[in-house]
Amino acid sequence: MRIKLAVFFGGKSVEHEVSVITALQAVRSLNPDKYEVIPVYIDKNNCMYTGVMTGRIESYSDIAMLKRQSIRVVPVRDGERVFLVKYPGGLGRKIISEIDIAFPMGHGTNVEDGVLQGLLQFLGIPYVGCDVLSASCGMSKYTQKVLLKNEGIPVLDCIRIKSADVFSDSEKVLKLIEEKISFPAVIKPNNLGSSVGIKIARSQAEAEDALEHASLFSGELIAEPVVSNLREFNVSVLGDRDEAEASECEEPIAAEEILSYRDKYENNAKGKDGKTSGLASLSRKIPADIPPELREKIRGIAIRAFQALGCSGVARIDFLYDNKSGELFFNEINTLPGSLSFYLWEPTGLKYPDLLDKLINLAIKRERENKAVNFSFDTNILSTLRFGMKGNKT
Repeated sequence: MRIKLAVFFGGKSVEHEVSVITALQAVRSLNPDKYEVIPVYIDKNNCMYTGVMTGRIESYSDIAMLKRQSIRVVPVRDGERVFLVKYPGGLGRKIISEIDIAFPMGHGTNVEDGVLQGLLQFLGIPYVGCDVLSASCGMSKYTQKVLLKNEGIPVLDCIRIKSADVFSDSEKVLKLIEEKISFPAVIKPNNLGSSVGIKIARSQAEAEDALEHASLFSGELIAEPVVSNLREFNVSVLGDRDEAEASECEEPIAAEEILSYRDKYENNAKGKDGKTSGLASLSRKIPADIPPELREKIRGIAIRAFQALGCSGVARIDFLYDNKSGELFFNEINTLPGSLSFYLWEPTGLKYPDLLDKLINLAIKRERENKAVNFSFDTNILSTLRFGMKGNKT
């Protein structure tokens, strides 16, 4: 019996298109003997669609056409089972498919930050990856820094800024950055990935521009120091709170001073086979050209951070390294990385289909553990209460 696996992707996020690439890469690589895959596309209004077209990358050149040729659905729980049901109902068959396991592959706000995970958890369906808490902590750069600093993991100090303050009292904000961080400073949205909205500011004038730019993408920003003599290293972690392992390390090669969205996706839109390959096609050195002791330090801190945040599934953790002083800083975690970071696991001998199997097995493990926990009592205290006409206890 094949597992009915619903892959959810897209959503109301600036990383919408990247999510489509990640999901359809995975759909191509899932073992058809093990899984009956149901690709569920979430449009930018958070409406869900499925059908033959949602599993084809070429369909996404015309979203309006794709939606007309697909079925709009909503997930519904009925007893112990979860179904994708046609919306609106109307005449004919209403149940489109049952779901055994959900595989969220949305990037960014409204999908990766615990929102989609919350819906799946509410429905009581097993799902791959981080739970609601670890997903939301992983999305907030400020929150993860606070938590990890408490765990003794090296992070850059930062300040949190409300976007509203940028426009209501920019002078105060700029003064705070100069006093607490100094220039040059990195300004970025607090809750986005894919290098969206990030700029380096070397002066108050540049900071004002960077703050306004970042405010286009988030209601909350952070400012942090620039690392001198910068080299960036990334590593992936696979597992859960009980057991986790780290992949090979990579050093991404940026065309600009900081790794940009263009470096990650637009400059590397096609793989060798002419197919869209997303982050897997980024210019990089794998393995990174670093001493063995630095490699193990990066991998060790990555596992500690992953487990400290309570993560599950696969994540990519980015590090900043001062090549002169030797200081290493945790930069951020991506709890649902582009391409699921499969390219970091292949050098270790773990092939992409096997990585997907491991992720699904981790979801099954968590569901089994959750079933052993009591979430309610078989009692109804309301049946013992007596109320007056206005609802007051009598």
